[in-house]
Amino acid sequence: MSLIWSLVKGGLLALEDYVAYHILTCLVPAFLLAGGMVAFIPKETILRYLGIAASRIRSFIIAAFASFFVAACSCTVIPVSAGVYFAGASIGAAFIILWVAPATNVLALTYTGAIIGWDMALVRILSALLMAIVVGYVMTAFFFREEAERLTAVGEYEANGASAEPTEKVRTTDIILLLLIVIDLLAPNYLIRTGPYWQKVLVWAIGMVIVALFAWKTKTGEEIRHWLQETWFFVRIILPLLLVGVFIVGVIGELLPKEVVQQWLGGNSLRSSFLATLIGAISYFATMTEAPFVHKLMQLGMGKGPALALLLTGPGLSLPNWIAISRVFGVRKAAVYVLTIIVLGTLVGWVAGNTIWR
Repeated sequence: MSLIWSLVKGGLLALEDYVAYHILTCLVPAFLLAGGMVAFIPKETILRYLGIAASRIRSFIIAAFASFFVAACSCTVIPVSAGVYFAGASIGAAFIILWVAPATNVLALTYTGAIIGWDMALVRILSALLMAIVVGYVMTAFFFREEAERLTAVGEYEANGASAEPTEKVRTTDIILLLLIVIDLLAPNYLIRTGPYWQKVLVWAIGMVIVALFAWKTKTGEEIRHWLQETWFFVRIILPLLLVGVFIVGVIGELLPKEVVQQWLGGNSLRSSFLATLIGAISYFATMTEAPFVHKLMQLGMGKGPALALLLTGPGLSLPNWIAISRVFGVRKAAVYVLTIIVLGTLVGWVAGNTIWR
C-alpha cells in the first residue's frame, strides 16, 4: 500500500510542479500563439514558405532557423507546431519546428555552453539541425500519400480562386500581435534566469496586459472571438493529455533508481547512448533544466556521447509530448517521429562519443 501511495504521490508532485511552473508562463502564450497563427496568418502565406508545394529544403531550413529562437519545452512547442500544420505547413516543416525549438534553441545552447562546455554546445546545435533535416524528410517519406492528398486539396483551394502567392497580405497589426505573444512566451526565461518564480510570472503578466491592450485596440470583437475559438481548439485537445503524461512521468521517476541509471551510462558504447536517449525520450525536462542534470551525471561518470544523446532527446521529447502528439497528429505520426528521434539520438551520441571525444 505504501508503494502505491508513493507512486501516486510522485505523480501528483510532478503534476503540481508542472501546473505551478508551466501553465501560465509557457502554455498560455503558446496556445494563444497557435490560435493566432491559424486566425490571422493567411493560408497562402504558410503555403508559400512552409507548405506542401514549397521547396522542401528551403521550407525545412526556414522552419529550423525560425525555431532556433523559440525557447520552448517539448510540450509547449506542440500548440505552435500544430498551429503551423493546420494553417497549411507541410508535415516535414511542422515536425522540424516540433523538434528544433526544444532540442536546440539559443537559450538552452547558451546555458549548455556555460555549464558543460562550448564544444558540447556546438556539437549539440550541429547534431540537432542535421537531425531536423532528416526528421523532415523521414516524416515526408512515411506520409507522402497523406501529403499528396493535402497537396490536391491545395490545388483545389487555388482553383477556387486562391493562390499560393499571398493575395491577402499579413496585416502589420497581426504581425505585431503575434510578435508580442512570442515575446511574452520567451521573456520570462530570457530575462529571469535565476531567482523566484514569481518574477517570471510578473514578466509574463506584464506581457499579457500588453497583448490584451493591443488586441483590444486593433481587433474587432469578431476577430478576437475567432482567435479565442482557435486557441480553445488547441487547449482542449492538448492540455488534458499533457497533464496525464506529466503524472505518468512522476510515477516512472519513483520507480527508476538513479544509481542504476548512472551505472549504465558510462563510456561511449552504443548501449549507453541508447539508454541515455531512451531516458531522455521518456523524461520531461523544462527548457534549460537538462544541462545541469546532464552535468551532474557527467560528474558521476557519464560519457560525453551519452551526454549528447540525453541533451538532444531530453528537452526534445517526453512521455507527455508523445501522448499529446498522438492526439494532435495521430498515433502513426507520433510513433514514426519518436522512433526516428530515438534512433538518430542513439547514433549521433555513439558516433560523436567515438570520434570527437574518443
